[in-house]
Amino acid sequence: MSDMQTIILQSIAVLAAVVIVAILPSHMDLFALMQVTLFAAMGVLSLSLAFIWGFGGILSFGQTAFFGLGGYAYAIAAINFGDSTNAILLAVLVPALFAGALGYFVFYGRISEVYLGVITLTVTLVLFNVVNSTSSDAYTIGTARLGGFNGIPAVPTFNMPYQPEQILSPEASWWVTGGALIAVYCLMRLVLASPFGRVAVAVRENETRAALLGYDPRLVKLGVFVLGGAIAGLAGALYVNWGAFVGPTIFSLSLSAEIIIWITIGGLGTLIGPILGCFLIQYLVSQIGSQQTFNANLVLGIILVAFVLLLPKGIVPTLRDGLSGLRHRLGSRSRSKTAALADPQGLGARPLGAK
Repeated sequence: MSDMQTIILQSIAVLAAVVIVAILPSHMDLFALMQVTLFAAMGVLSLSLAFIWGFGGILSFGQTAFFGLGGYAYAIAAINFGDSTNAILLAVLVPALFAGALGYFVFYGRISEVYLGVITLTVTLVLFNVVNSTSSDAYTIGTARLGGFNGIPAVPTFNMPYQPEQILSPEASWWVTGGALIAVYCLMRLVLASPFGRVAVAVRENETRAALLGYDPRLVKLGVFVLGGAIAGLAGALYVNWGAFVGPTIFSLSLSAEIIIWITIGGLGTLIGPILGCFLIQYLVSQIGSQQTFNANLVLGIILVAFVLLLPKGIVPTLRDGLSGLRHRLGSRSRSKTAALADPQGLGARPLGAK
């Protein structure tokens, strides 16, 4: 498939997604719409790790650290400002700055990938325990009480830009969340098509070769890490807007593991795969939770083992390889039929003058 055909197919898919986001509220009841809004917020979170792991080669076991920082930054700013506009910006900026500081010491300290996973995991645990220990009235930022293990309830939800009196309805919140998911996906596509994205993939494949070509792998990895942190922070703001609440469980390790499962099932090295994996797993978990028949964690473990054994590449790469093989076989049959029609007796080409 040529690059132009790929671009056309991706453009059609994005337009179809825009149409679905636009018309979905008129075809769903409020409860189902709220569920899909949560799925879309988590889809943004899945894209953050899909980018830094699948295309930057950086496996972070603590992506919920940036997710939680974004959620708390939004909640605290929205309570103090009384307006969600600047709060959303801070929800993106604070995790990005934190990722920049953490990534600087990690990448410029030449820490190996194994220790990177341990460090991000440890940072998530530290943030969880710190926030969980802020139940005293002394832990207040402006007018926002952190609340410790009780969290911050009644967080102001999204409003029209710089118009705090105009609160968004659940339908409008869905349009914002679904639109953010599409926008982040398109942004990732543009980044990967840019020189920076191509260099990031080159660094993932071979750091030494990229360095010999004049690029600084540490700086490239830092840029990828910061961008992933910023997107995770945006997902945190979308999540808090959905529930109007934020607590220490937003830093949970179980969610960090779940993000990795989404990407493994959907397909590492793709962008649409983690979104599909996220929606699929979130839907299964919600159905299992409503029926209370099986343990959701047990089902997730079985699904992960099954996909690793049967579809190690994930859903999207497996489908892509299957379609590519089918297209190749159909092309071979078409060429064989064309050759048979051109030479029905199977004589083949003969030298000039041969009998």
